[in-house]
Amino acid sequence: MPASALAPHQLRLTIDPATLGFASTAELQDLPLPWIGQERAQAAAQFGLGLHQPDYHLFVLGEVGSGRASLLRQAMQAEAAKRAVPPDLCYLHHFDQPDRPRALRLPAGEGRLLRQGMADMARSLQADIPKRLTSPDFKAEAERIEKTWQAQENEAFAALDAFAEARQFRLSREAGHMVFTLTGPKGQPLTEGEARALPRERRAEIDAAELELRAEIAKFLETTRPLERTRDDALAALRRQTIKPLVEHALHGIRQGLRKQIKDAVKLTQWLDQVERAVLDHIDLFEPGDTDQGQDAEDDRKDALDDLLARCQVNVVVDNHGRTSAPVVVEDNPTARTLFGSIEHGADSDTVQADHASIHAGSLLKAHGGFILLHLHDLAAEEGLWPRLRRFLRCGRLQIEDGSGGGGPAHAPGGAGALQPEPVDVDVKIVLIGSVEEYYALQEADPDAARRFRVKVDFSDRFIATPGTHQSSAILVAQVCKKRGLPHFAAGAVALLLEQSHREADDQGRQSARFAHTEALAIESAALCQARAGTLVQAADVQAALAARTLRHNQPEEELHESITEGERLITLQGSITGQINAMTQIDLGDYRFGFPVRITARTFAGQEGLLNIEREVDMSGPIHDKGVLILHSYLTALFSHVAPLALNASIVFEQEYSGVEGDSASCAELYALLSSLSGLPLRQGIAVTGALNQHGEVLPVGGINEKIEGWFRACATAGLDGTHGVLIPARNQRHLMLDRSLLDAVERGLFHVYTMGHVSEGIALLTGEASGMSPAELLQAQADELAGGAATVEDTVMQRAEVTLRAYRRACQVAGGARRGRGVRGR
Repeated sequence: MPASALAPHQLRLTIDPATLGFASTAELQDLPLPWIGQERAQAAAQFGLGLHQPDYHLFVLGEVGSGRASLLRQAMQAEAAKRAVPPDLCYLHHFDQPDRPRALRLPAGEGRLLRQGMADMARSLQADIPKRLTSPDFKAEAERIEKTWQAQENEAFAALDAFAEARQFRLSREAGHMVFTLTGPKGQPLTEGEARALPRERRAEIDAAELELRAEIAKFLETTRPLERTRDDALAALRRQTIKPLVEHALHGIRQGLRKQIKDAVKLTQWLDQVERAVLDHIDLFEPGDTDQGQDAEDDRKDALDDLLARCQVNVVVDNHGRTSAPVVVEDNPTARTLFGSIEHGADSDTVQADHASIHAGSLLKAHGGFILLHLHDLAAEEGLWPRLRRFLRCGRLQIEDGSGGGGPAHAPGGAGALQPEPVDVDVKIVLIGSVEEYYALQEADPDAARRFRVKVDFSDRFIATPGTHQSSAILVAQVCKKRGLPHFAAGAVALLLEQSHREADDQGRQSARFAHTEALAIESAALCQARAGTLVQAADVQAALAARTLRHNQPEEELHESITEGERLITLQGSITGQINAMTQIDLGDYRFGFPVRITARTFAGQEGLLNIEREVDMSGPIHDKGVLILHSYLTALFSHVAPLALNASIVFEQEYSGVEGDSASCAELYALLSSLSGLPLRQGIAVTGALNQHGEVLPVGGINEKIEGWFRACATAGLDGTHGVLIPARNQRHLMLDRSLLDAVERGLFHVYTMGHVSEGIALLTGEASGMSPAELLQAQADELAGGAATVEDTVMQRAEVTLRAYRRACQVAGGARRGRGVRGR
């Protein structure tokens, strides 16, 4: 069966804009964006997001640009809308253990109410306490207590003064100390000289009297000090009794303001009671000091008051006020600080300080009750981040650590190094995005962590195209236009975008799932539309954008084709040559790929070494190419097994190839070059060949088929198309054809041809113009004739000519072997 030529309509899928059902994407911009061609991934995502069980986190597989992140974000938001708003998270000062701040969960919005209430209380107490302590009622009661104590103290002092006067001493109080002075007969104070002049007996009496007075003074102090303490306690009780209603009233208002049911009500009640005690124990800090005490003392009092009020404040680290559903957090920069939270440090002179107000929540705490989206590659890039996340997944509790803050010493004495906030339980669904390779690497390297991600959401690289997927893709374009403020697309422009999606998938029946490429092409097309002051993107804008993109990337391709035009690279485009064929290769630069022709030559000789792959001998071929050559050798051996043993030396080489060869898509071309050399039949140089073969001679599809064909077409078009040029490709690649329209035009005019083959026998017949004799039917008939003792029914075929050559090679080897043996006998 000969190779068949394809008609122009078979070389490309063409989408009729009229079948899309709209005139402009403006009609579609308000429609919801579906999961285009990703029904399997959508079902898995909905299952995992809706499952309220531990260890059912999601691992999303897919290539960059497939829409995996945006679609998962959309799915998370949809599922989050069904969930209740999670509580706020606050941190409070721990009055008993200041280095261990307490965590408090409050209903959403209650955290800021508590924070505002405590701030209002602090301001009101600073204003109201001094006023209350200077009120007439308080002053009157304080004066009464003071007078009562003063009367008691005066009475005791009067008795002491009389005791001293009876012993000729004058008693006075100076700066809180008792001072007594010896007096004379007239009550005047005696000088030191006068006292020394007294008789010895008198001085002895005075010394004894002084001892008695000192003992009496001690008794006085023992009596009055309890009175002072009683006074101070009474004044303190008065102050406490006066201020307590203020504090209770303020706290009562705060308690009443938090009307919703609070899970941590006991913890909050205990803390508010501690706040009340702390304020009442330090009422003196609210009273301005006397001016005669100095400015330093007043500054110290204000600092102490600020510290006290700071301990009574609330740090709302997660505020869910205003939310209507569970949170959805996308963490694009995961670090220990951003993911797990941090403790910030404030430098005060030479010490590093931190308290409960220094605590900041990370993304995991903010996502409590909802979802968080992370990229595995980002987690792996931060040292130590993945092991910490793994520990969190195991226990479900999170403690903010000082080391995550990254500021200040980790163990500053009395500072942030000792701060250990209370751990909290975190209920969050993690959506982890990675590639297929990363997913299976995780399965192998860390199975314990991998089992926490039991929901696999697998995004396909491409999907079967239907009218529905075309419609959904158009909605995507409409939303891109709406989001970015671009002019909308006409139906014809969308049709070209869809055709390009098929081209990227290399399939007339499938679309590429890399929607980022479609979005980029839409943006570039719209830019060209705006440049010409257009209001609607047309098909010509899309074509111009594709041409401009090619121009930005195809410099290497241009240089290679110039090497053909200038004769530097030897490619024969016309005529027929024995043992030489043009193959097609694809060059992938990462951001751009293109096809390019390469000449393959083969030489055959009589010998015993078999098939020699020159690229393999010099380590310039990859394992897949080597496998293809070995399959070729196996097929060739089986093809001529009736001539066994083969006496053949053959070599194959890719001419002017210096960067290495990989892939098996040239194995058909290599076979044809070998058969041409064996049969002596020349091969058409105007037809380039691509295709892999199996051990039965069946032609297998290859990759990059469109780029390969277009690369050969360009080389031929540059030299001038004359109707003899074309390509020979596997029939199984027909569905993958999405060729350029200029090539279709050449085929339409009969200047270029695209031939397909299902078996290698079809291709050799096309290239040589002779019957192959290699088809399965012909080989079966030949075997049957041979078994019947008859002659071959097929004469002058490629197979027969090659067989004649191989038999000649065997005879030559036998003659050479006999001659060598004969020389050996004469030598003996």
